[in-house]
Amino acid sequence: MPGEVIKVEEITTFLPDLLEMDIQDNFYLLVLLLQTTVIILILWVLQKVIKKYLNKKFEDVTIRFKWQKAVTYGAYILGIIIIFPLWFRGLQNVMTFLGLFSAGLAIALRDLISNMVGWLYILFRRPFVMGDRVEIGSVQGDVIDIRLLETEIMEIGNWVESDQSTGRVIYLPNGRVLYENVANYTQGFEFIWNEVSILLTFESDWKLGKKLLEKVARKNAREINREMRDKIINSAKKKYTKLTPIVYTSIKPSGVQLTVRYLCEPRKRRSTAEFFWEDILDMVARHEELELAYPTYRAYLAGMEGRATTARSGEEDRDIEEKIDRNY
Repeated sequence: MPGEVIKVEEITTFLPDLLEMDIQDNFYLLVLLLQTTVIILILWVLQKVIKKYLNKKFEDVTIRFKWQKAVTYGAYILGIIIIFPLWFRGLQNVMTFLGLFSAGLAIALRDLISNMVGWLYILFRRPFVMGDRVEIGSVQGDVIDIRLLETEIMEIGNWVESDQSTGRVIYLPNGRVLYENVANYTQGFEFIWNEVSILLTFESDWKLGKKLLEKVARKNAREINREMRDKIINSAKKKYTKLTPIVYTSIKPSGVQLTVRYLCEPRKRRSTAEFFWEDILDMVARHEELELAYPTYRAYLAGMEGRATTARSGEEDRDIEEKIDRNY
């Protein structure tokens, strides 16, 4: 039949064209992959050579490390500048293939892409830099390296008290900075507020304790000069009315609580608190009017509050015994 002959001819002419198109597209993709691989290898070898030269030139570890990171970032940026146009020129020839491939790739590599976007955010927005003490989500520590996919953090806290190092290195994916809170201890505002609290018994002379604690605070707290004060106010975007140590008074179930609040460097929180406590213990030992409080319980036993009560309770006990005997 004439209609069937036309369909067969269309198929026989279409198949070679389709096969030829697939072969051309596949060959072009293969060439692009080979070119990309060669460029990456050249950049990798080049940055290794430059880093080796930097190791010989700079003896200071910090300067050498910063130059090495700059070379690494430069290699990444140069690779993107060179490789992207190669793939962009052939985008129209393989549009159908890349459309399906990129959709699947985006789903499979969403975490990888998120980490790379997070790296760009860290690089340009600079919420922290190497050496800063930060808190990202539940992780606290000092930033020791920022890489393409993760940030290396020397952990503090956890089972160790007062922000001391645990000795563990945490590899935090960069993508977490996009959806978790990021706190920087050292950027801009170079100090943190720390508090040390002592609890005195209700019988203690708390006014004397407060005066002595203010003296201890002035001795151990960091002195804030005029230049540093202006820097703190400007960086915090707030007009602080008081930057010198201050002692607050409050009542607790077991006694009177005195809390000293003072500024200190983030990495000296534990050492300054230690100086405070040593002076506080000496202060309490030198003054009999002061006594440290702790949770206590007072029990009152019936019949033990005085002679009259004792005699009365004794008579009541005898009456109870006589009533019990009569009943039996």
